[in-house]
Amino acid sequence: MKALIFAAGKGERMRPLTEHAPKPLLPAGGKPLIVWHLEKLAAIGVRDVVVNTSWLAGQFSATLGDGSRWGLRLHYSYEGVEPLETGGGMLHALPLLRDANDDDAFLAINADIWTDFDLARLPREPAGLAHLVMVENPDHNMRGDFALDEDGRMHSDGTNRLTFAGIGAYRPALFAHWRTVIGDASGANETPPRFKLAPLLRSAMTGDRVTGECWRGSWTDVGTPQRLAQLDAALLIGRFDV
Repeated sequence: MKALIFAAGKGERMRPLTEHAPKPLLPAGGKPLIVWHLEKLAAIGVRDVVVNTSWLAGQFSATLGDGSRWGLRLHYSYEGVEPLETGGGMLHALPLLRDANDDDAFLAINADIWTDFDLARLPREPAGLAHLVMVENPDHNMRGDFALDEDGRMHSDGTNRLTFAGIGAYRPALFAHWRTVIGDASGANETPPRFKLAPLLRSAMTGDRVTGECWRGSWTDVGTPQRLAQLDAALLIGRFDV
């Protein structure tokens, strides 16, 4: 199974820290944020990891190399000077993520989160087109993103709205009709196309083709310098309930 790490964002809310370094390379607990993910992926047997890049892209290969120090093979999916958003970025990386079987699932994780979620919990073969990890809504996203029902199915809306943790397992078939779903939204007609992943997930949810689970352990979206500082302090003293 292969994995994708979303690392192409400009980290605008993290400035001035990201003026000279991409957010995934900022340190927390003595190592870059992205390295926490690389170590976890290697530990569950993933060997090929795609890192999508844009802002200060050259720093990734200079810092991480080919991934061999973690027993990984790193592949860099450069998106250009403007990031392609989550949907466009995943579509752009698909040629590097496909296995011999074109519909083999792959994992994807946002580089700018920290969690003690065990990636081995993710299904190697999702029941539908995707399986998402959700968390209780943090203060900065109280309305949540999607709803999870008692049967483990995801919905665009509902009573149990939770926040997407930025962790999931996906099948390439999620993109089979991306053009129809995205339509002429801004960026969709560019080359390469730029669009968000959420509309594809919502479309798949209408056919009960997205499952999910709620993680109640430690998780944080490292979106601001303040949250990075809090995470760094918590990790350095071994306190993980950030």
